[in-house]
Amino acid sequence: RTPNIDRLAKDGVTLTQHIAASPLCTPSRAAFLTGRYPIRSGMAAYTRVGVFLFSASSGGLPSEEITFSKLLKQRGYSTALIGKMWHLGMNCESSNDFCHHPLNHGFDYFYGITVTNLRDCKLGHGSVFLKGVEKTIATSVEIIGITLVSLATVHLIGFLKIPFRALGYSLLITAILLVALFFFFYNYQYLNCFLMRNHQVIQQPLSYENLTQRLTKEAIQFIGRNTNAPFLLFLSYLHVHTALYASKNFIGKSKHGLYGDAVEEMDWSVGQILDVLEKRNLSSKTLVYFTSDQGAHLEEISSSGEVHGGYNGIYKGGKSTNWEGGIRVPGLLLWPGVIEAGTYIDEPTSNMDIFPTVIKLAGAELPSDRIIDGHDLMPLLQEKNIQSKHEFLFHYCNAYLNAVRWHPRNSDSVWKVIFFTPKFNPEDSNGCYDSHVCFCSGRSVTHHDPPLLFDLSKDPEEKVPLSPEMESRFYEVLSVIQQAVDNHTKSLRAVPDQLSWDNLLWKPWLQVCCSSLFQSCYCDYDSKENLPEMHFG
Repeated sequence: RTPNIDRLAKDGVTLTQHIAASPLCTPSRAAFLTGRYPIRSGMAAYTRVGVFLFSASSGGLPSEEITFSKLLKQRGYSTALIGKMWHLGMNCESSNDFCHHPLNHGFDYFYGITVTNLRDCKLGHGSVFLKGVEKTIATSVEIIGITLVSLATVHLIGFLKIPFRALGYSLLITAILLVALFFFFYNYQYLNCFLMRNHQVIQQPLSYENLTQRLTKEAIQFIGRNTNAPFLLFLSYLHVHTALYASKNFIGKSKHGLYGDAVEEMDWSVGQILDVLEKRNLSSKTLVYFTSDQGAHLEEISSSGEVHGGYNGIYKGGKSTNWEGGIRVPGLLLWPGVIEAGTYIDEPTSNMDIFPTVIKLAGAELPSDRIIDGHDLMPLLQEKNIQSKHEFLFHYCNAYLNAVRWHPRNSDSVWKVIFFTPKFNPEDSNGCYDSHVCFCSGRSVTHHDPPLLFDLSKDPEEKVPLSPEMESRFYEVLSVIQQAVDNHTKSLRAVPDQLSWDNLLWKPWLQVCCSSLFQSCYCDYDSKENLPEMHFG
């Protein structure tokens, strides 16, 4: 039950074809903040791993990138980021240089987590990593065993003299590294799951107790401090990314288990924000935008078999894929008196469009020294334009161009060409359940020549790829899209890869620790007391 999110749709505009710029957190959020495809900022990976997983990684959103928060701050706006959102790096060379931190990208105030919310952050919810680590260790032990037997055999029969002392040291070092790796992932919660206020760690590891109430309290207090001044509030819930959680006021209240409880608690918080805007007479002066950074993570299923990853309705696939289920996300905008209530817009739009929209509303100038891929939404929202400015949208799987969407002018058709598709496992499923997410290259994908072609205006479920026999314009559509790809590719410039293995790996000297390693970095300075009076439905 989501009466408050429903209120956003009823009293505002619903974008029914709202597209995330990537089906993964890190690149999608980079695109959202900058209005640019993540490939342009180096926030799209050529490695298998497409997101930051450790707080002590050195990659992140480059300081040269311009965020909408940075431009609004220059225009006199107070800016705050509260919640999960960042996931765009923190430090570069030391544990306190904060080169990628939100406060270095235009936010005045930060209260939240810098990496992401994973099962490993919550005791009893399993691990995203350990299954892979266990396989790695098992494989390594097998390889070491076979190597030892083989070397012993060739030594005994005299083919080769083996310096067993050197070999023993090598095996010892390998064993120590494997044990250290295993130990690291078992202690992931203490090293990577922590809460910050500005530059200070205030809770390590993160406590989920009353967390949504704490986020809501921070948001309400920020609005209160800026009632008479322009402000930008970016409230990013940990809901409903796993590990799932809900407070005692919501546990067991929905009909859909812990996932439903979490959704209903998030909806309650949305209602609290809308209520405080009304109470302070700010509704008519405030644009509210509600979305997600990608589709539901279908492979997230608890050890007891409970669905924790969500549901994408009629749409195929989910998080980590460029099927519609991975990139078609909520797009709800509310601004009483400015945009008409109850409006539905079925035109392709992108989360990159928020950048130019808020920049123009704030009276700032769009950067002229770089390509901005988003478009101002206001003409579409106010029905001054009936068609989206996005004739083409390019869908990347990490750094690989995966698909292209084409909405021809004066046409209802929305063509989508897909160059490669993930190999679902099991084959007859709707996701990559064996690997937890789908990957973008190598043996994990199937390339298509010619590419798959769909008309989303007639087949939004992407059930039946069109063929030249079914669609007379088949090759014409492919030709137009290929020309668009060529033009888009020419617009790209070489930039440092922020998600290279070197930038992704954990670096001990970048590790944040609010006490000491002997105390497992434990601290808790975040008061859970004196929460404002809040009413629960």
